[in-house]
This record gives sequence, C-alpha cells and structure tokens, in this order.
Amino acid sequence: MSSGGLELPPGENGVPEDAGASGQAGAADPLPGAVSLARPMEIGVELDWDAHAWAEVRTRAQRAGRAYVWLNLVEQRLRAVVAGVLRPIYEPVHGDEWVIAAAGPAGQEWVQRAVAVREVSRRKGYVLDPADDNLLSFLTMPQLRELIVQHWPCYEPYFAQRRELELALDELEVARSAVSRNRALPPPVLAQAERTSARLLELMGAGGEVPSAGRLPVDAVEELVGDRFADVVGVHRDRVRLQRQLPAEDLFGGARRIDAMGIGLNLLVQNYSGRRLVRLAEDGCRMRLLFLNPASSAVRRRERELGLKRGEMSRAVEMNILHMRRVRARVRDTSAVEIQVFDETPRFTAYLVDGDGPDGLGVVQSYLRRARGMEAPVLVLRGGARRLRQAPEGSAERRPPEEDGGLFDTYREEFESAWQDARPVS
Repeated sequence: MSSGGLELPPGENGVPEDAGASGQAGAADPLPGAVSLARPMEIGVELDWDAHAWAEVRTRAQRAGRAYVWLNLVEQRLRAVVAGVLRPIYEPVHGDEWVIAAAGPAGQEWVQRAVAVREVSRRKGYVLDPADDNLLSFLTMPQLRELIVQHWPCYEPYFAQRRELELALDELEVARSAVSRNRALPPPVLAQAERTSARLLELMGAGGEVPSAGRLPVDAVEELVGDRFADVVGVHRDRVRLQRQLPAEDLFGGARRIDAMGIGLNLLVQNYSGRRLVRLAEDGCRMRLLFLNPASSAVRRRERELGLKRGEMSRAVEMNILHMRRVRARVRDTSAVEIQVFDETPRFTAYLVDGDGPDGLGVVQSYLRRARGMEAPVLVLRGGARRLRQAPEGSAERRPPEEDGGLFDTYREEFESAWQDARPVS
C-alpha cells in the first residue's frame, strides 16, 4: 500500500485473516479487495463554511422557505377543493376508499403509491394529526391537479378558466421541484411562484378576508408572521422604492378618507394631480391635511438641517397649501377638504387612508436630520389589524383575550392630537 494510506483491518472487507500469512500477499502489498483510505491532510478540502458560504445558504433557505409557504397554501386549498366536490359524489358508495374510486383506472399507479406511503407513515408514526390520516393528505399537487382535470365537468360551475388554472399549476411545478429537492431557487422563479400562487388562491376562492387588500395585496408570509411585526407590512429604504410597489394612485385611489400630516405632504400633493384630487373629493372622500406652518421657526430650522437656502422650504410648503386651496375651491362641498397648519417641531409625516374603518392603510416616515423626505425610510402599516393577546399556554392566569392595537392606531392618535391643536387655513 502506498505511504500514508490506511487499510481496513483483516476480516472486515471480505478477506480472510490469514490471507497475508499464506505467502500469496506480502505485508507490503495490498490485500485483494482492500480499501485504501486517504488521510484528511491528503484530501486538502476544508469542511468549514466561511462567511460568504453561510450568507449564500441562508439566502437560499430564505427563498425556499418563502416559496414553501405559498406552495403549502396552494396545496391545502387544492385538497379542500378536491374534497369539497368529489367526496359527496364517491364517498356514499365507496366509503373511505372514495379517493381510489375517483382516481379511476388512469390513476391507479399514483394512487397506489400514495396508499403505500400512507401505510408506511402510519407504521412509523409519521401521521401526527388524526385529521391527516386519510389518503387525500398523501396526494401531491400534480395528483390533486389530475383529479380536478379528470372530473372537470364537476368543477366547471366553480372555475370559469380551466386553461388558466392548469397553466398556473404547471408553472408552480418548477418552484415545487426546486423546494422539494432543496435546490437553488433564483429570485425571478420565486417571484413568479408567488404571483402564480396568489393568482391560484384567487381563482380557487381563497383570496383572503382583509379589506385593504385591494390597495396592497396581502402576502402569505405577512399573514403567518404578522404578529411578530405588529401591523407593519412593508419597510422601504426610501420613498422611491415605496412607490414602485405602492404608487400614489393605488394608495389614494378610491379612498373615502385621507388624514395626512407632515411638512409639505409631497406624496399626496405632488404625486396625485389636482384633477384627480377634485374627482376624489366629489366621489365622497373626506380629506384632512395638516401642513407645517411655512412661517414657523421649525421650517427655518429644517432648512438649516438640510442645507437649504433661507425660505426655500417655506415657499415649497406655501405652494402645496395654495394648490390644495385651489382643489378645495373647485369642490362643491368645500368641507370635504380641510386644511390646517401646526407650529410644532415636525417628527414624522403620515398618510392614513381610510383610518376610521377596518380597511385602513398607512404610510409613515420619520424625519432624519440630514435626509429629505424622499430619502427617509418608509413604514407601510395595515390598519384594522388588531390582534388578540392570550395568556401563555400553561399559565395559571386565565384572563380573557384583549385587543392589541398596532402602530397604525398610534399614529392615528398622534394625528388627532395634532389636529386639535392646529389652526385652520381659510
């Protein structure tokens, strides 16, 4: 054997222990069937991951986890849809074997595989919830799709677009294959899988119950981890990135109430034309706009912080106020647009849309000393998302659940307080 090599002990690789003593294999020659093992120093491979490798695998795990949430929701919805239509047809005749009967001769191969997997899972104790101890829970997404396609006349009254449903399920197979085999999931594939999943849930009547989803669609991950982040549903580095996802038209369009507070309220005044503001007010929207007084000392301090010329910010705020006054003058009911100014140090700018109902949506920015409003980080808040707080499990204290308001309520209270202390603009 070569220098540095290791040889398995005699008798452990099928070679008799006395093979070396027979004279047919010398001590220096490898035994027949012996396995030569290189020492770790000869391989020259480091098994440790460096910082770059850890960052890469974490990124891959995050993408796969996000995709898994969507795929899990779609698969659960598919099972419910399959059971809702086919169970009443086949179960009265075939009992617990209604899935086998529904699969028919064309699906005998994959349905028998599912039966085998269920039996193994039962034997090894892998079925953790009695509700999952049925054959339907062991069908994969392609098999559920096959059941719907085979029985399309039964589903046609519920789904108008068969081709769209099939194509969407086919598109998800790319992401499903990558996630199930722990392979890399590129960002474009993940984004496409999320869009397709959301569309499938909508097609199958599971679009969600959040009223404000019309402005900002509810994300599946948001629903799962929302309690960890109060009612914050989006964080953006600056307003430019915000408007890529949530344009002013989507934020303010169709609003019935807008409460806005800030220095100049540029997101509303400069990104939503006067004509559309008039139309919004004529359609019944009530606006309360709270500007920083352009003649206050707070404006001059803000100008010095940003390195602006004296009076530059004051003139910009005055122009925005004049613009909204012209909008108000063109509205039949001028009380629909209320304008006030405050003299305190501005701490944040906030746009609260439909904040008096369950479908509110808010955009909030804090003022930074050296950054303009366009450059400041942005929080997106979903109103009406009060959550219940319960005593910890196992605790002796059994208090009733109580409502836990989010950040949206905090900023709404701040707005109401500032509005009461402000002065109206004629």
